[in-house]
Amino acid sequence: MNRIDRLFGILILLQSRKYVTAEKIAGQFDISVRTVYRDVKALSEQGIPISFEQPKGYFIVQGYFLPPVAFTSEEANALLLMEHLASRFADKSIRTHYNNALNKIKGVLKNTQKEKLELLNKSIKTQLHHSMDNEFDHLSDLQNAISGQCIIQIDYENNNAEPSKRDVEAIGLIFYAFNWHLIGWCHLRNEYRDFRVSRIVKVRNLGIPFRKKDHMPLSDYMKFLPVTY
Repeated sequence: MNRIDRLFGILILLQSRKYVTAEKIAGQFDISVRTVYRDVKALSEQGIPISFEQPKGYFIVQGYFLPPVAFTSEEANALLLMEHLASRFADKSIRTHYNNALNKIKGVLKNTQKEKLELLNKSIKTQLHHSMDNEFDHLSDLQNAISGQCIIQIDYENNNAEPSKRDVEAIGLIFYAFNWHLIGWCHLRNEYRDFRVSRIVKVRNLGIPFRKKDHMPLSDYMKFLPVTY
């Protein structure tokens, strides 16, 4: 990667996160921390408002906007492949948002790239068991609840189709055993519970902040999963 491409890549990385450490940048682009200092200085000298906060790292001052970027054919192809995976592994809400985002990306492609992408699109198919048809519409709402740390109320049906209403502090989503699972602190049971998303009938965001302040990391909960796939 030449320096111009690297500088542009660093700028994109800084725009994609609130803070980025010099070590993270160095690891991302396989350069030394000293080179990171020089590259950040070069970007600043071009008028890009980069600041630093100890110990969080570098950040771009709010209000700076980078115009739409150009995509390589390989990057567009990768996004197209992910669209096919999203169509089978995600629910209707995520498919809608992903398709909208991909259409925006296609809008900045060159005509020759669009033609090749259309050809490639017709040449990729997926075939999975019918149980993978995720016709529910909850993943987007659940993502918002997790990132916003707001209590949700769900109407849920267990294995025996018995209905219940739960107030849940959602800590994460895990895809295992060919299904999406919501992991959260259940106020009814007063413990962490695993809710299969396809059995959630309805989701309501109560707009109430989490009451429990010391939630376990999702990676720790994964140690208790009943299967390894």
